[in-house]
Amino acid sequence: MTTGRVEWIHIAPAEGAPVRSVERIRALGGIGLDGDRHGLPPAGNASPHRDNDLTLVEAEAIEAVAADGLILAPGETRRNVTTRGVRLNELVGRRFRLGAVGCQGLELAEPCRRLEQLSGKALIRPLVHRGGLRARILDDGEIAVGDPIVVIEAAAEAAGASTAAAEAAGASAATPEATRQRP
Repeated sequence: MTTGRVEWIHIAPAEGAPVRSVERIRALGGIGLDGDRHGLPPAGNASPHRDNDLTLVEAEAIEAVAADGLILAPGETRRNVTTRGVRLNELVGRRFRLGAVGCQGLELAEPCRRLEQLSGKALIRPLVHRGGLRARILDDGEIAVGDPIVVIEAAAEAAGASTAAAEAAGASAATPEATRQRP
């Protein structure tokens, strides 16, 4: 079972607005974070945020680009949750929990030109394939800095694989070929 933790939480009240850090936030299943732009209906001609309740980024990815000379302040990636100790790319298609809040990983949150415009930094190339994860919030609850991140489907997949292996081993032992004695 993979376990990480929530390091930072950031929200912005509108698209392009400055992000602010919060210690805890209410998550609304199928909607987003209370007070964040992703949890609001699209304004004007903005495109709807289909299943974009929450965005996450790895602290390790931010540190890696810093080692290459691109320093990013907390929240500058404009992702809602900064994580530590969990590989977000591996959560695409998987369920996980941020504290008590269930989530479903949907797709990578690749960096875009809009992010570059807002930050004033060349972020696309350094953050390709490590720009984070878009996720759906499955149920209401609270997320707080320091909360554990637990991948819940990985444990179920491992249990299913070991059960399938045991069943296959049992099936092969019961075949006539397996029960014949060798001379």
